[in-house]
Amino acid sequence: MSLIRKHSRLVLVGVCCVALGAGASAIASAGASTGSSGKAPQQSGMRGLRAGGLRRLAKRAVHGDLVIATKKGFVTASFDRGRIQAVNGQQLTITEGTKRASYKTVTLTIPPTARVRDNRQKASMSALKDGQRVIVIQAPKRTFVIARTPEDA
Repeated sequence: MSLIRKHSRLVLVGVCCVALGAGASAIASAGASTGSSGKAPQQSGMRGLRAGGLRRLAKRAVHGDLVIATKKGFVTASFDRGRIQAVNGQQLTITEGTKRASYKTVTLTIPPTARVRDNRQKASMSALKDGQRVIVIQAPKRTFVIARTPEDA
């Protein structure tokens, strides 16, 4: 059993922690850059992060790289999230972003050993369709492609 597969939840928690740290840093730096008016600082931003904010940040993430320390050294895992633009053999073209804005378009080469899921069912790359939402998780020993048809389609 591969290390990434065995610790997939740990990897997900790590990605969420990175996203949470970035959000908290942005909030802290925004609060530090405001002038002091003598009022007590508002805590509504941090309260929002504690009350489901981590999940909100994770849902908004479209690309990430995670460096994980292992017994044999460091390994890098990455994820890309967006909508499928095209599937051509083992090439998967994704438009990263949200419903309203796109970040960039990437073409990923998916290895034949990748585990592909389509609407929670085991599938192949050829079963994926344009317009589906997808997340691709690439680790050193394993690649996961998880696609679903959006409810509005």
